[in-house]
Amino acid sequence: MINNLTPSSPTLLLVDQQDNVIGTAEKLAAHQTGALHRAFSVLIFNEQGDYLLQQRALEKYHSGGLWTNSCCGHPSQPDNTAAQAQQRLFEEMGFRAELDPLFVFQYYAELPNGLTEHEIDHVFTGQYQGDIPFNFSEVSAVRWISPEALAQEINESPDSFTVWFKILFDRLQKSNQPVTAA
Repeated sequence: MINNLTPSSPTLLLVDQQDNVIGTAEKLAAHQTGALHRAFSVLIFNEQGDYLLQQRALEKYHSGGLWTNSCCGHPSQPDNTAAQAQQRLFEEMGFRAELDPLFVFQYYAELPNGLTEHEIDHVFTGQYQGDIPFNFSEVSAVRWISPEALAQEINESPDSFTVWFKILFDRLQKSNQPVTAA
């Protein structure tokens, strides 16, 4: 049973293969055991269609210093994943944007530090122009990059990117669907 979860809670929603909530687990424990849990990824684009990337803070317990999508996280409540993604975008990047759902995918990946990502990831897109007053405890740097330059950089330096972002970007490239927010 899920009770008294707050957005700042380190508790993750454990899910079954159909993304139904079946319980909760502490964040680090879920990544140590490889338990399937719900996550979200936010892709922000500018008017030119460039991706906004963030470099994760070095202090993160995994994937620190790697480049990734604009924002990502784990919802702590079973409902309103989009609202929680919007809140996390503000907490990490310092701005708000309307988000639209793009797709949901599942992946499993073992990380170099012995942790495992096993997530059903809800992907959202949005558009933003302006200053990015990001949170230095979450983010080391930000940058805009075209889809073509990003594809080349991932191909040439794959170890510079988070595992989930490489999987997500590959799926976007293969889908041939427009992903920039209108």
